[in-house]
Parts: sequence; C-alpha cells; structure tokens
Amino acid sequence: MQSKDKRDVQKIRAQRRPALLLLPLALLAIVAVNAVIAQSSGALRGDAVLDHLNAVIDWYRHAMTRVQTVGLPSDAMYQYNAQSMAAEVAKLAFQSAQAEAALIPAASPPSGGNASSSQQNLAKLQSDVNARISTLQTQISTLNQQISGAHKAQLQDLQAQKERAQGELDLNKAMQQTFEQMSQFMSTNGTSGTGGLEGSINELQRSVPELTTAGSKTEVKPPSTPVAMPSSTGLIGEVVQLYEQLNSMHQISLMMQETAHVKDVASRLRSPLQATLRATIQQGQQLAGQSASAPPAAQAQPAQPTHGQPDQERQQFDVLTTRFKQLANAAVPLREEIILLDQTSSNYLEWRQSVAHESNRILRSILLRVLGIAFSIGVILLLSEIWRRITFRYIQDLRRRRQFLLLRRIVIGFCMGIVLILGFVSEFSSLATFAGFITAGLAVGLQTILLSVAAYFFLVGRWGIRVGDRISVAGVTGDVVDVGLVRLYLMELAGTGVDLYPTGRIVVFSNSVLFQATTPLFKQLPGAEYTWHEVAVGLNPGGKYDLVEKQLLDAVHSVHTTYGQELQRQLGNTERRIDIQMKVPEPQGQLQYTDSGLEYVVRYPVGLHQVSEADEKITRKLLELLQQPELQASVSGLPKIRAAVKG
Repeated sequence: MQSKDKRDVQKIRAQRRPALLLLPLALLAIVAVNAVIAQSSGALRGDAVLDHLNAVIDWYRHAMTRVQTVGLPSDAMYQYNAQSMAAEVAKLAFQSAQAEAALIPAASPPSGGNASSSQQNLAKLQSDVNARISTLQTQISTLNQQISGAHKAQLQDLQAQKERAQGELDLNKAMQQTFEQMSQFMSTNGTSGTGGLEGSINELQRSVPELTTAGSKTEVKPPSTPVAMPSSTGLIGEVVQLYEQLNSMHQISLMMQETAHVKDVASRLRSPLQATLRATIQQGQQLAGQSASAPPAAQAQPAQPTHGQPDQERQQFDVLTTRFKQLANAAVPLREEIILLDQTSSNYLEWRQSVAHESNRILRSILLRVLGIAFSIGVILLLSEIWRRITFRYIQDLRRRRQFLLLRRIVIGFCMGIVLILGFVSEFSSLATFAGFITAGLAVGLQTILLSVAAYFFLVGRWGIRVGDRISVAGVTGDVVDVGLVRLYLMELAGTGVDLYPTGRIVVFSNSVLFQATTPLFKQLPGAEYTWHEVAVGLNPGGKYDLVEKQLLDAVHSVHTTYGQELQRQLGNTERRIDIQMKVPEPQGQLQYTDSGLEYVVRYPVGLHQVSEADEKITRKLLELLQQPELQASVSGLPKIRAAVKG
C-alpha cells in the first residue's frame, strides 16, 4: 500500500515537472511581448504621423486644383482617376493615423492628458448630477403623495422636506445645464490644440470636410467633358495651346514628384509598423511552438490551477492578438495608401505622355504652318521680282511703268496680308465682325482719305494724269511732278499773258479734288504737248486788209514750219490713243469785229516747251513787217500776242 502511494506521488511529480519548466519560458514570452509593445511605441512618433498627414493633405489639395485640363478628350478620365485616388489616399491616411495614435499614448503631451482627464471628470459629474436629479424627482413625487394623505401634524414637516428637495432639484438642474454646455463646448473644441495627437488628427481632418462624408468611399464628381480643340486654330491659337500643354505637363511632373515624396513619407512611417508586425508574428509562433513541445503528460491534464500555466499562455495570446489588431489597423491602410500612390503615379505618367504626344503634334503643326507661311511669302516675293523685271523690260512708257509698279505693290501687299491672316488667324467669324466694325469706323473717320484713294484710280486711268502733264486745277496752272495714292503734286507756273515760268513752289492737292464740282481740272490731250496762241492786230478804216492778212499769216507760217512736224507726230499719237481723227494743228487767220474796231487775228499752235522761243520769233517777224509804209498805214497800234486758251 505504501509502495502504491509512493508511485502515485512520483507520478504526480513527473507530471508537474514540465509545467514547472515552462514557467520561465512563459515569463520570457511576456517580457518579449512587452518589448515588442515598447519597440512599436518607441518607433512611432507623433510628429512623424502629423508630418505624414500634412504631406497627404497638401498633396490632396494640389491633386484637386493644380493640374488644369487642356481640352483633350482623355483629360476628363485622367483627372477623375487622379482626384478619386487622391480622396481615397487621404481617407486611408487619416484611418491609419487614428490607429497609430492609439499605439503611442505616450506621444500625447501633458496638456492633452489633462484635457482628457477633464472630459472624464466632467462626464462623471454630469452622470452624478443626472442620477441625483432622478432621485430628487422620485423623492418629490413620493412627498406629494404623502402630503395629499397626511395629517395636520405631519403636513408641515412634509412640506419642509419637499421644499428642501425642490431647492436641491433646482440647483442640480442648473448644474446639469452648465455641465451640458461645458460638455458641448469641449466636444466641439476640446480636440483643437490641446487634445494631443488625437486632437491634432481631428483638427487636420476638419480642415478637409469633404473627406468626412458618409459612406465608405469619397464621391468625386466626374468633370464635364472638355470641349474638343479645333483642328485648325491658326498659328497664334496653336502657340497658345502649346504653351498651355507645356504648362500642364510641368504641373503633372510636379504632382508626380509630390506623389513620390508622399509615398516615401508613408513608407518610412510603415517600416516600424511592419517590423513590429513581423516580431509579433514570430512571438506568436514561438508561443505556439512552446505549447506544442510540452510533454503529452502535461498536455493530458491542462487544467492545473495550482501553477496557472495555461491561463498565462492564454493571456499571452490575447495580448499578442490585441496588439496585432492594433498594428494591422495602422499598417494595412498605409499599405493600401502606398498601392494607391503607385497607381496615381502611373495615372499621372500616362496623362503626361498623352499631353506630350498632343504637344508634339501641335509643335509639328506649328513648324509646318511657319514653313508654309515662309514658303508662301517667298513665292510672293519671287513673283514680285519677276513682275518688276518684266515691267522694266517691256514697258518703256514711264507713266505706264509707274502704274504697273504701283499695282504690283498693291497686289503683293494684299497677297502677303492674306497669307499672314490665313496663317495667324482662323476665327473668320470673329474676324469678319471685327473687320466690319473697323470698316465702318474707317468709312466715317477717313472719308477724305478714302475719296482720295478712290480718285487716284481715276487719275492714273487710261485718260488720267501722268508726270509732266500741264494741268489747271482750282485756278492753279502747273506741271505734274508726282501722283500719289492720296495727293497730287504740281510745279506751279506763273506769268502774264503767254509767258509762264516756274515759281519754285510745289502745289499739293488732295486727289479728292477730282470729285469737287466747283473745282474743275484741265489737262492736255493724251500725247499732245502744245497749246494755242494768237496774234491780234487792229486795222485802220480804208487800209489794205488783204495785204495785212497775207503778210501776217506768212510770218506766222514761217515760224510754224520749224516745229510743225513735231506737232504732226504728237497728233498721230493722240489719234492712236483716243481713236478719234483730228485735224493737223496749223496757223489760221480770221478777220473779226471787236469793241475797238476791226481786228485781224492769227491763231497758231506752239509746243509747251517752245512757247517763249516761238513767240519771240513771231514778234521779230512782225517788227520787220511793220517797217513797210503800206503795212503801217493799214495797221492801227502794235500787234498783240496772247494765249488763245485761258489757263
């Protein structure tokens, strides 16, 4: 019997020995768990969490507003994806920060602890006051019932108790109102500035209220479909589009850099959490391995309340499980945030490539348009040079040559203007409206100039004025020096009778003088450079009229024969130009009555540039004739040489 008891005692000791051996291991496991907890709390810092949130908020705001679309159809898709992922990243950052704040209670400053303790004390006082109010209300209700059935002797005492209870109830209600006001104020502003890490996180979250909307995902409204860019917008429009797209590419590049920075901040914040998670998992595996390595005898009787080893293992697993959940709640959103940041970077990269492709297309279009404009201008200048050479080679008439050169300048200028307008401007509807207003303003403000320009084409027409013509306009006689687009230049001629000479002055008329009915303009026939003069001599009654007529006419003919052939040549040119047959200009005599008596007049043509010479020769001939006595007896006074046409 004793040997049997002895064997039982030995068996119990053998069963207890493994449990005693596991006690140090269990203590080591608890120390390791505490070390893991201390490691995670020490690696995480409140300033790192806040820096991460600040970086995410700045990046989120830039993602919502920085990049402006440039009108590409794909812009709406890329912008919507970027903004949606930015909102999700911001929500995950706040979710992770709130979980991290629970891991580092020591990070909260003392003021934050005081604020939390004040809130707890206020809540306790408010609860006590509410309970006391409920008790007092019940007590007053009971006293009311007792007063209704009490005797006179008890009535005064019951009423005094009721008044005391009612006074205390009023006091507690006032305290309740005050506590509620303080609680509401602290719940609204208690986390601002003095709420530690959690208060700072809540304050940052209130700065982006759109992220606190109900629902698991933040809804981002898709942007309206941008208006497609016109295929041809002119050189100026394409340059503006290229600048906008280059600016958009720069903004996208900045967003990519900022995205990479936020990812680095999140990765640095996630590294200690990830290391702590690995350590926690390894610790759990070690605990599981220690339990599995226990002898079967020890496992057969797990419930030994004497040593408490299974309870300690359960406690260790519970601590590890709680800590793992806390770490996972902080690490998993960070991991999801990093994945979304990678996707956002890819989205920005594709967006930039799309804009770059369109920018290259617009740049090629600009270069081709510039080359087209340069080529067109070169062709116009080449045609201008060919026109000029043909004009100088085949047109010998200076007047015609000036007209063709002027027409060349007008045509070339018009063509170059059309090329530049077509190259630089494409909105012809706006251009037409603008041109209409400009034309109306020019028509009113530049009426005289427009009339002068219109008159210019009349002046240089087939029967127009050319340089060298002698004209009379507005009482001024002169030789044409130049016919401009808006002005006419004359070299003034002055003198008495038939002797005209240059005064040394240039007279300038507006071409619009052609349209003034009160200012007639006289000019020579095309190709004719002669005028008519006349010699008039008075006759005495009873004189030999035939002798005077014959002698005077022969004298004029003798002078006329020296330049008669030149006048016939000019007449031929005139007939060819105006297609009208004309008589050869020759001297003609005529006997006529005047106020002073009978007079004989001989009209004769004279070249514009030989007026003085021809008139002098005729005067000398007349002096010789008047030496004859018979002729002197027939003539009354001296002969007079004068212009047959005034002006």
